Amino acid sequence: MRAGFPDFRLGNVLATSFTGTLSERHGDAVERIPAPQRLVDWLTVSGLAVTSCTTAQLDRARELRESIHAAATAAALKEALPPSAVRVINDFSARGRAAALLTPEGERRWQLGAASRVEDALGVIAADAISVIAGERDGKLALCASPTCRAAFFDTSRSRTRKWCDMNTCGNRQKKARFHANQRKNSGSADASAASCT
Repeated sequence: MRAGFPDFRLGNVLATSFTGTLSERHGDAVERIPAPQRLVDWLTVSGLAVTSCTTAQLDRARELRESIHAAATAAALKEALPPSAVRVINDFSARGRAAALLTPEGERRWQLGAASRVEDALGVIAADAISVIAGERDGKLALCASPTCRAAFFDTSRSRTRKWCDMNTCGNRQKKARFHANQRKNSGSADASAASCT
């Protein structure tokens, strides 16, 4: 990753990985695509390489990201999808130009043309969001249990009871917080016991 920028959080689902380019939404938010070139970097590592990005395209990408987040959050909570978010997602999906290819391993891969623009890559992300939010995939949308994160993620675990968007970040942070709280509680109990014995 480029020096000076926060690392990307990459998952197995394109649309929810894209919403993860803004993390800790309910705490100290971390913008992982703060500059146009950083969006180019994210698209490249996500298999949607484009050659350049303008500030206006970055703004539109963030608009799509927030629309996907709003719609995925509503779907996870089993609430009505926000009409404005649906409109933005559909608009991006309809405008994008990319081809879906079948790999020898039986997986779908998107291919952008040689003259592809950021909008074409965003169209792929919007199409991916539609398939996830519409329930076309085996799994379910859920929200991260971290109170500072609350990221939408796609749970494909067997039991569909995953709690964290990423065990290595939010999950570990919550486990550490519980551990330290228990340590303080146990230390306080020990201090109170010692004081009552004197």
